[in-house]
Amino acid sequence: MEKITSFTIDHIKLIPGVYVSRKDPVGDSLITTFDLRMTSPNDEPVMNTAEMHAIEHLGATFLRNHPVFGSKIIYFGPMGCRTGFYLLLSGDYESADIVNLMIEMYEFIRDFEGEIPGASPKDCGNYLDMNLNMAKWLARRYLDETLYDISEERLVYPE
Repeated sequence: MEKITSFTIDHIKLIPGVYVSRKDPVGDSLITTFDLRMTSPNDEPVMNTAEMHAIEHLGATFLRNHPVFGSKIIYFGPMGCRTGFYLLLSGDYESADIVNLMIEMYEFIRDFEGEIPGASPKDCGNYLDMNLNMAKWLARRYLDETLYDISEERLVYPE
């Protein structure tokens, strides 16, 4: 069997950033998959499920309600390795095209107050597994250390 694309990236060299993981044609459209890498793989602790779950609920809510990108959102969700998230958009995009969107989203998460959208037994299958404070801390860290003043090395996968 061939390795899938995400397993061909050198995770030893990979640092937090915003990367185009792949582009897939679907009918007459193109789907761009982004790798939103929040932690350094195999180098620092992974994120816990509670904060990832909170980021997922807040991020998906923000993205699907975005005035420009809302209709282009296909999926936003966690990576199994718990080092980041995948974002799938309808269209042909590069990493730099969504940096401002990611800054908006992570600022929304960092500044969020109140009840997490969908965090109820009626709306979610694991609604108790959420940690808003840690989600806000991780969002702040990603903004400060990665997204604000992002460099080219954090926009293109390492060779």
